[in-house]
Amino acid sequence: MNKYKTKNEKIKRRYFKWLKDAEGFAPATIESIEKALWDYEAFSQEDDYANFNDKMAQGFKKWLSEKKLQSGETINLSTQYDRLRHLKKFFTWLSGQVGYKSKVDPYDANYLRLDKKLAKIATAPKVEDYPTLEYVKKLCDSIEIKSEIDQRDRALIAFTLLSGMRDKAIITLPLGCFNPETYQVKQYPSEGVQTKFSKTIDTVLFQFDEKLLSYIVDWVKHLKENKVFGITDPLFPSTKIEQMSKTEYIFEAKGVEPIFWRSTSTMCKIFEERAKFAELKYYSPHKFRHSATRLATDSCKSAEQIKAVSQNLGHEHVSTTLLTYGRLTPYRVRDVVTELNFKKTERDEKIEEIKKLMSQI
Repeated sequence: MNKYKTKNEKIKRRYFKWLKDAEGFAPATIESIEKALWDYEAFSQEDDYANFNDKMAQGFKKWLSEKKLQSGETINLSTQYDRLRHLKKFFTWLSGQVGYKSKVDPYDANYLRLDKKLAKIATAPKVEDYPTLEYVKKLCDSIEIKSEIDQRDRALIAFTLLSGMRDKAIITLPLGCFNPETYQVKQYPSEGVQTKFSKTIDTVLFQFDEKLLSYIVDWVKHLKENKVFGITDPLFPSTKIEQMSKTEYIFEAKGVEPIFWRSTSTMCKIFEERAKFAELKYYSPHKFRHSATRLATDSCKSAEQIKAVSQNLGHEHVSTTLLTYGRLTPYRVRDVVTELNFKKTERDEKIEEIKKLMSQI
């Protein structure tokens, strides 16, 4: 074992604890930061973090740009940008820790960045490909209802679009947190709903399509009346698997049971399999959030409506809704620009006449 490995691990774990408890970083973000440190350790051959300097920083940057993935391709600029950003933050923090203050110069961490031109390319907004309303309707209609699992999957797909919620929140949503009469959804961490940054979010389903709404309402009715589920049971429960016979290890799906899914991978698998059966392109559940945002913002006629949509999605700022999720596709830009009317209207001509008369007074 490398003689510095234990030392590096100790300070690294202390850093992760600080990120979680003091900075409030989510586990997924900390995992991304850890990957950046793994790359640095591979480059430095697990050298002592205390030996970091400007030459190491520049050497790592070059190493990272040339690193080959299993596919044979180099790491994309966006990933390089994030890796360097995470390492810069780490070594800046490290320079203030006991045992490292006199060894790590915080200014050396400034070398851990892409040049301005590459940084602009890496951080440029990307046009997202997401499912249309017609796609979602076709996907739901392709599900022939032969069992309650079919009914669940159809309602799940419809709910993912109409709520615009994150997949983790959906799979942890109790039945009692959804009101089928008002279409209100309480994304409350206090009720077990796992939202991003544990935010409390009040959401109302977007009424994009009456048929999609009916799939959700019918599913809730089935759970309450036929399955007799309680308010703490999952809105989208796990599949119940039973052994067909005592002598054979053959299992089959026997409806659903009041157990929450352990991870979002099951939800993703459902979307993937249903899309494959319908001979449609697969979109991850999070892409449906992009669709909901696009459909909702396209219908907005006022600043208040845009703010309401943003708040409904759980965004702190309207800019997140518009910049992260609301970027137009090239085709939409073409349509909007083409529809612009550059000709002067009769009203415009009258306003100009009035201005001329006023200037002569």
